[in-house]
Amino acid sequence: MLASEIIARYEAYCPQELSMEGDISGLQIGTLDKEVDKVLVALDIREQTVAEAIEAGAGLIIVKHAPIFRPLKDLVADKAQNQMILDLIKHDIAVYVSHTNIDVVEDGLNDWFCQMLGIEEATYLQETGPERGIGRIGNIQPQTFGELAQHVKQVFGLDSLRMVHYQERDLQKPISRVAICGGSGQSFYKDALAKGADVYITGDIYYHTAQDMLSDGLLALDPGHYIEVLFVEKIAAFLSQWKGESGWTIDIVPSQASTNPFHHI
Repeated sequence: MLASEIIARYEAYCPQELSMEGDISGLQIGTLDKEVDKVLVALDIREQTVAEAIEAGAGLIIVKHAPIFRPLKDLVADKAQNQMILDLIKHDIAVYVSHTNIDVVEDGLNDWFCQMLGIEEATYLQETGPERGIGRIGNIQPQTFGELAQHVKQVFGLDSLRMVHYQERDLQKPISRVAICGGSGQSFYKDALAKGADVYITGDIYYHTAQDMLSDGLLALDPGHYIEVLFVEKIAAFLSQWKGESGWTIDIVPSQASTNPFHHI
């Protein structure tokens, strides 16, 4: 079937217009005006993802993080970053990006995080348009900060978890309202404060931002950026559902390649 038909169904669920201003979304490499019989769903485009797509014979990759997010100065093949793009072009593999629109959309990534953690009655952290926004904040069964940290670590299968607090007694602080934003959401921490969060969960928290959070009275947990890998499982499931509903004759391939650059000892 045409790649454009697959993406039309995807955009009926998650329109590009939901993306935050200046964000990269939509087709980034190749064309949708072609027949495909395999679709790879991935979090990142890295060397291992490209090799996986080529081996699987995928003609389309639906990915969360854009492979081209800085201006290209050239396409010289002996540069590793360029070679990934050249390999995709050589093998006629289209790359479609769904970045902040999947964070904003109802029943999207941040809502799935809330479901996993038991965050209920959730609303968005910061408005990005009428009746929509980035991040989520809601209520959770009362527990201590230490208990929540253990829960987050277990739910996301983490080998470690960064906790933003100063003193051991902080571990016993009661928690009932939690904000979360996948990826690098530290810039929204004041929205979490304004909406009454006891704890903010997001990735890539900077040292000085962590100190600012604590000065402002907000505890935080940093599970890392890679928890967004949930995108792969969920979008592959949606595609499989739409395949069954519409009689698509394509294979859906969830990426098995790990693109997490961080491990802890």
